[in-house]
Amino acid sequence: MAELRYRIRRFLRDGDAVAQAAGLEPQQYLLLLTIRGLPAGEDATIRTLAERLALKHHSVVELIDRLETHGYVRRTRGREDRRRVLVSLLPRGERLLEEVVRHRIGELRSNGHEFVRAIDQLLEKRPQTNREKRSRKREKRG
Repeated sequence: MAELRYRIRRFLRDGDAVAQAAGLEPQQYLLLLTIRGLPAGEDATIRTLAERLALKHHSVVELIDRLETHGYVRRTRGREDRRRVLVSLLPRGERLLEEVVRHRIGELRSNGHEFVRAIDQLLEKRPQTNREKRSRKREKRG
């Protein structure tokens, strides 16, 4: 489990660096990615984005404010319910997101086997009981 956690944390850290090199804060990149990656038929509302990013409503609003200022996203009101705010990617945001995503996919192609190996090792192992651990230690000593 520790190896898998290490691989995930490293991948996320490297992703933050790639986003920053492209001019995005990591949370901004994740918001753009979330908008693009929503399942078909699911609207990119503030509530949906907040839930998917595990952020508070006001934090998502602040992220959208900054992204909208840079011309990466646009807010529109729902047609049937004007209280609903829908967020969509603008071409500039789409291009920037694509640049970061392309780099990240390249990294997965290069290093993805490490994730697979860590998951395989985790799934193949069954938890040892304390008795089995002590027995194995005795075998190594004697």
